[in-house]
Amino acid sequence: MLFEYTRRRGVRSPVTDAATFKVGHLKQTMAHEAKTVDLSHLIDTSYNYHSLRELRWHLAERFGMAPEAVALREHH
Repeated sequence: MLFEYTRRRGVRSPVTDAATFKVGHLKQTMAHEAKTVDLSHLIDTSYNYHSLRELRWHLAERFGMAPEAVALREHH
């Protein structure tokens, strides 16, 4: 499943001192990108993600999928 997200700047992690990011908008992209479904209301947009891997795992858990089935694309 392909998810398109808009990245917002986060804060520095107090644990790792690495930059984090928040997801501003999350959309599920349908076949051939003809239609998208806004899923932003289904996630916590205030959460600071440390990596795309963490976002992928979070979405997989949220939607009951294997992490390998989640594809991400950043919308600019």
